[in-house]
Amino acid sequence: MGGAIGWLASTGLLIERVRALQNPETPLSCDLSPFVSCGALFDRWQASLLGFPNPVIGVAGFVVPIVVGLGMLASARFASWFWRLVVMGLFGAWVFVTWLFVQSAFVIGVLCPYCLVVWAATIPLWWTAIVRTMADGDLGRRAVAPGRALTPFIVVLVLANYAVIIGAIVLRFPYLLAG
Repeated sequence: MGGAIGWLASTGLLIERVRALQNPETPLSCDLSPFVSCGALFDRWQASLLGFPNPVIGVAGFVVPIVVGLGMLASARFASWFWRLVVMGLFGAWVFVTWLFVQSAFVIGVLCPYCLVVWAATIPLWWTAIVRTMADGDLGRRAVAPGRALTPFIVVLVLANYAVIIGAIVLRFPYLLAG
């Protein structure tokens, strides 16, 4: 589910980016206010970190958890090396979206609604993958006990990660809460 949600949000953001390039005068569906807008971010270097729009990374990258999830639904078994690669990829995604959040909220001062959805999708993918991979022994025997101890708290880890982001948004953008 997280992969599908992230893919849809990345695709929506990419479509908005293409629309903005085709006709810069067209209002974007994601431009809700001066502080909640995707169009305000398109011309920033952070929006094209590797030389192309970041949503391309999401459109390509979120295919992986979608395919892995479908494989698991079909009772596929994956080798430990595969799970280690998935965890490394999701850790990279988590670091990237965390960095993008910091850049968006604290450097640029604008929140992108599509980006918020991508961040919200990436966080549970990361925490679930790392804890389950540990618990299943795919990161080595020494990681099994901590993984099993953390398994009942996956939701707590995800909610704590969300709470940090929400707290940062409230501190950075207190006027968004003002009526």
